[in-house]
Amino acid sequence: MTDLFSLDGKVALVTGGSRGIGEMIAHGLVDAGAKVYISSRKAEACEAVVADLTAKGGEAVALPADLSSQAACDDLAARIGEHEDALDILVNNAGATWGAPLAEYPDDAWDKVLGLNVKGVFHLTRALEPMLTAAATHDDPARVINIGSIDGLRVPAMETYAYSASKAAVHQLTRHLAKRLAAQHITVNAVAPGPFPSKMMAATLDAFEEQIVASTPLSRIGRSDDMAGIAVFLASRAGSYLTGAVIPVDGGISTLS
Repeated sequence: MTDLFSLDGKVALVTGGSRGIGEMIAHGLVDAGAKVYISSRKAEACEAVVADLTAKGGEAVALPADLSSQAACDDLAARIGEHEDALDILVNNAGATWGAPLAEYPDDAWDKVLGLNVKGVFHLTRALEPMLTAAATHDDPARVINIGSIDGLRVPAMETYAYSASKAAVHQLTRHLAKRLAAQHITVNAVAPGPFPSKMMAATLDAFEEQIVASTPLSRIGRSDDMAGIAVFLASRAGSYLTGAVIPVDGGISTLS
């Protein structure tokens, strides 16, 4: 069982890895033995997470980047290539949200949210395809893990039109890439988180945590080890025969609609 979930010798990149779900995943991958590159917009935030990871004996490197453009995605891929010959695991977690009433929802919200949440996933995966292929074998595929949302599986309560649309798009993009990249021994799966403590969820949890907990079949919000566990499963030998899946990690919320 230790070997089944081990990531010893693996190299991973986690975008949006300086906080929230990305940070939870980064800790899980390091704990399982991977070397993890942490990327997000703010260099100091990346460095702070790297300091935490290395303090507990892990190996981590900060590579700040704003992935809202194709050029930035290509640049991050090139910088990873300066450090590594191959990449075993890519976690596309960087994302944005925007909430506003229907009549007031701005056009630039669509550009910002879809540009990062959907186009960023596509551009970075494409840019890193050669490094993923270099790491991949028939028995041990390279892994792409996209972070979607249960808001892409059911209609959310909040008026976050671009966000929910973008996450539904991430789920379908995951399936499409999985089909395309399978021949290169690269698996592509998505995680659809429910409520977890994060900066993006902070205001919602402050206002509605009791109601959310009460309406969740498992009667709690997500914990760090819940997200670390699914990421390690998908990245390790345990998840090597799974591709094109969208996995809700939501305490059962997605079963209610």
